[in-house]
Amino acid sequence: MNMAACRRRKERTPMLLIQNTHLIDPASRTDGIRDILTTGEKIIKIADRIDPEEASGLTILDAKGLTAIPGLVDAHVHFRDPGFTWKEDIESGARAAAAGGVTTVVLMANTKPCVDNVDTLRYVLEKGEKTLIHVETCANVTLGMKGEELVDMKALHAAGAAGFTDDGIPLLSEETARAAMEAAAAEGVPISFHEENPAFIQNNGINAGKASAHFGIGGSDRQAEIAMVERDVRLAEETGACVVIQHISTKEAVELVRQARQKGADVHAEATPHHFTLTEEAAIQYGTLAKMNPPLREEADRQAIIEGLADGTIDMIATDHAPHSAEEKAKPVTEAPSGIIGLETSLALGISELVDTGRLTLMQLIDRMSLAPARLYGLDAGYLAEGGPADLVLFNPAEEWTPERFYSRSQNSPFVGKTLKGKIHATICRGRIVYPFDCGKAD
Repeated sequence: MNMAACRRRKERTPMLLIQNTHLIDPASRTDGIRDILTTGEKIIKIADRIDPEEASGLTILDAKGLTAIPGLVDAHVHFRDPGFTWKEDIESGARAAAAGGVTTVVLMANTKPCVDNVDTLRYVLEKGEKTLIHVETCANVTLGMKGEELVDMKALHAAGAAGFTDDGIPLLSEETARAAMEAAAAEGVPISFHEENPAFIQNNGINAGKASAHFGIGGSDRQAEIAMVERDVRLAEETGACVVIQHISTKEAVELVRQARQKGADVHAEATPHHFTLTEEAAIQYGTLAKMNPPLREEADRQAIIEGLADGTIDMIATDHAPHSAEEKAKPVTEAPSGIIGLETSLALGISELVDTGRLTLMQLIDRMSLAPARLYGLDAGYLAEGGPADLVLFNPAEEWTPERFYSRSQNSPFVGKTLKGKIHATICRGRIVYPFDCGKAD
């Protein structure tokens, strides 16, 4: 793609014309060569050909050979702000998102202080408004993430909370889980659950099996997830709540979600790129860089997750982007924190592991990474249409690249040095080129 015009004009150009791009849009099922014209924050025209003479002051991007997709929507992201900003803050996280083609994020609420009150919620949203992308956030389910007293969901929803979750800490009390679902249903917002019962866990982040045996420790048994998913899909059916099973990791949990959806329950599930790409063998190979909650499981689980993505049982791909410092990850496996970063590699892993292998079409992948999460959270995102938001990504699905250094403040990823397919050439948000970072900036 020729970025010369971008560098000459910078961001003050009122209109952007993207020519000769292969447009993939899951909402309209469009799959073909198109031109796209934007002005301000909106797409104003999509056509087989748009004459540059139709508008003055154009910045023209020749995107021949590139694919245009809606900006990705990542519905499970940790930016560590407030409280842990040496790992990531909202600004650095937004840059990482832009570099990964993500134009909208939904943040998790396990910050310090946590997002259990309107003041902290407003801090996050106001800081997010100053970034390159759209920043949404969930609020907590319980005060202080203690699993006891519910937050004021009505007040938090009115103040802008996209949903509710105590992600990172399971909600163990069935009574509290039921009450939380009922409250979320009354507000008409999703409620998301971290499904790990500590009764089945000795050392979290490492699968109880081959990996735990390798390290000579007790690990996280698959029943930790199965038991809680079984409970929560039942409660979802009983309460009518919109329930999200976060970062699903076991074949049994995938089947429980499938059965619940077949019964008509409003149950959804996320799969992370690391869970459809890696197994517990990676934990043995990479140590703490492949330690996460829930842990990487077995090959049969990985295959079940891929099948769930293919048949729609799992309707979202979300990174669980979890930054940690090198010093933290250098600790022994039983002491190092769980989690890896994922914003900058998610699309490429989807291309490399799902599309190139024939398990998903590109249309299906983009649906799971943009349209489906946008619809779940009621966001004006995840589609490309006239009158819609000018949020899109230009990338080459066949082009190989190797991540060596990330824009995230943290670098904790097992994918460093791995050759991937699907190189991003430009991310556009609100009609502005926000990646590469030398484009789209005012002088």
